Amino acid sequence: MASSAPTFKFTYQDYRNAPEDKRYELLDGDLVVVPAPKEVHQRVLMNLSLLIFQSVKLSGAGHVYAAPFDVVLSDTDVVQPDLLFISNERAHIITEENVQGAPDLVVEVLSPSTAERDQTFKRSLYARHGVKEYWLVDTDAKTVTVLFHDDHGFTLAGTYGEGQALTSLTLTEFAMDPAEIF
Repeated sequence: MASSAPTFKFTYQDYRNAPEDKRYELLDGDLVVVPAPKEVHQRVLMNLSLLIFQSVKLSGAGHVYAAPFDVVLSDTDVVQPDLLFISNERAHIITEENVQGAPDLVVEVLSPSTAERDQTFKRSLYARHGVKEYWLVDTDAKTVTVLFHDDHGFTLAGTYGEGQALTSLTLTEFAMDPAEIF
């Protein structure tokens, strides 16, 4: 009878002790190196960050953060979403070092090296931990896919491109034409 080797899972403490020369995420106990994003990723992220930050600042709705900022979902799941929003009502999950729990809104800008993980594993992870809204920004297609959390996980609210009004269930004062960020 063949026996399988025990599976080793890193914990948040292991993650904290990882070398600081690289950016990591901890996904189901696996320490994953996150490569530096390309120019288009950074440009689109900065444009979107500015629009969301301005809207949140004007409305006073909460707090906006950009990567790298740790979001500790569990002892074996620590992510650094490209952009995240936490409402004032849930500001207690923000600490000096990280966010302890699911943000209200998470945005991931798809990169060739992370797109599959963002669309599958992270989508499931964010749904399981109660992220209310998840955006996937596709720089190639120039679209933003908006998913909202309901009783069955994430449901597609829509995929928005140039000339369409993207709104948010979470950021009620926010609206944009995706052409503004691309």
